[in-house]
Amino acid sequence: MKTGILRYFLLAAAITVLHSTGWGQEYSPVDKSSAIKFSIKNFGLPVGGSFTGLQGTIHFNSSALALSMFNVSVDANTVNTGMGARDNHLRKEEYFNVQKYPILSFVSKQITAGDKPGKYLLTGTFTIKGISKQISLPFTVVSQNDGLLFTGECKLNRKDFKVGGSSFVLSDNLMVSLSVFAKKN
Repeated sequence: MKTGILRYFLLAAAITVLHSTGWGQEYSPVDKSSAIKFSIKNFGLPVGGSFTGLQGTIHFNSSALALSMFNVSVDANTVNTGMGARDNHLRKEEYFNVQKYPILSFVSKQITAGDKPGKYLLTGTFTIKGISKQISLPFTVVSQNDGLLFTGECKLNRKDFKVGGSSFVLSDNLMVSLSVFAKKN
């Protein structure tokens, strides 16, 4: 009888600990309430664009960052610069090659606290065209409308992912800005 009570107590304690340290903190990104944008210089002028089709899973608990993680992707075919001809060109093999690589994805490896409340550093693997590179992204998180809003920005080198060839007019570096709203599941 004592063994059964002990097992029950240990199971209840384990469930309580797991729930408070990460379980129950699962979120899904809301594509229509999020923005995945980029900016790159072309002929010395900034050209902007965006992606939609955001999906994935986010586990986030500021009190248990070791259990937190991001596994998200966007639809490469949705690239939108406001010019249809340019967008179609970016979908081709030289750039995003959407026929062969239809998604851009990110999987986190580590999340660490920043120097101020609500600020964090996200490190993980970003994959474009089947090429995976580790990136770091400083971000902030705030509670909003029964969910969380994650915002951040990082610089990427397009050549690291074989996006576009050598060019005298197109910058190698681009800025990626994220505003991801996620609802609790």
